[in-house]
Amino acid sequence: MHLHQLDTPCAIVDRARLQENIQRMQQRMNQLGVKFRPHVKTSKCFEVVNLQLAAGAHGITVSTLLKEAEVFFAAGIRDILYAVCISARQHPRELALRRQGCDLKIIVDNAESARQVGEFGRAHDEHFEVWIEVDTDGHRAGIDPAEGELLTVAAQLQENGATVGGVLTYAGSSYELHSPEKLAALAEQERAGAVLAATRLRHAGIPCEQVSVGSTPTAFAAQQLAGVTEVRAGVYAFFDLVMHNVGVCQLDDIALSVLTTVIGHQQEKGWVMVDAGWMALSRDRGTASQQRDYGYGQPCRLDGTPFDGFTVIGANQEHGIIAAQPSQPAADITTLFPSGVTVAHFTQPRLRHRRAACGNACLRYAGQYRALVTVSGLVTRPRQAGDHSRRGRST
Repeated sequence: MHLHQLDTPCAIVDRARLQENIQRMQQRMNQLGVKFRPHVKTSKCFEVVNLQLAAGAHGITVSTLLKEAEVFFAAGIRDILYAVCISARQHPRELALRRQGCDLKIIVDNAESARQVGEFGRAHDEHFEVWIEVDTDGHRAGIDPAEGELLTVAAQLQENGATVGGVLTYAGSSYELHSPEKLAALAEQERAGAVLAATRLRHAGIPCEQVSVGSTPTAFAAQQLAGVTEVRAGVYAFFDLVMHNVGVCQLDDIALSVLTTVIGHQQEKGWVMVDAGWMALSRDRGTASQQRDYGYGQPCRLDGTPFDGFTVIGANQEHGIIAAQPSQPAADITTLFPSGVTVAHFTQPRLRHRRAACGNACLRYAGQYRALVTVSGLVTRPRQAGDHSRRGRST
């Protein structure tokens, strides 16, 4: 199958960029002396996860039990961290996974949830491994690592037979930054807060083996990770326009794009209509609050080079609206870098994929969590191996 034979819209992954991104992250983690646990919600793809594990990753992070943990466990991955605070209704599903041999870790951030999981485990003779989420940047969920509630939650877990496996945090506010200095400072804040929580637990006589931190920006920005045992990140595999604005990648590091077809023009408005709307691109406007707003995506040529002066300014369900300079003609078929890669490709039932050499093109999903297949005839621009000078910061 040739590129021009593909139905549009569809998601395309540049294999060379994907592999380079995976290697870049793993090499950085090796330099910092920590394990790396990729967040697989970004790809939801066996082959991508296998590339991450082959590069040296240890275990995976998931955001759902039904759509991720159960599927990847069935594929042979045992070491799984479910990185969303659990609710009581999920305990039977967690129990079933552990009874089948899954080394599932779950998280809590309050005493009531700790009591519930402990009591459920005791009633079913199961000692759940529970990690405590701490808040190190005020961005989302978690306990203040310096507050007394941390020890209260740990005590609830222990009293009810659960194992305190570790602490974890997520520096989501890193997405709001765009300077190496601020990112490095946040990475240190994230590290210090997680280590503080672990230290307080240990001083209270509560074992805390794992100290888990992570986001794609802070993973690259961290100068040292003393006291940390593992890092989690997911967007790094594909990157997106948000990460480009943050400064951790260049446009030609972005490995995922959406193939789309021009279906009309509104010349008096300066619009080009394409068949990729929010069903293909999502409604994510993650760059809207950043230093450059890319709208719903950046139009590119088929070799991945951006069309200067083109922006996806609107997205209806099945229609994308590209604002184009009148002097620039639009191609019949083009690709779009998404604003947010996780939600953009999540709407796509298939992934396609290309290499930085002639003749190898697309990987695609044959349905969710299925094998990727090769499509021939796509040519991408060659890249200079080892050139990291274009990125926001060298790693």
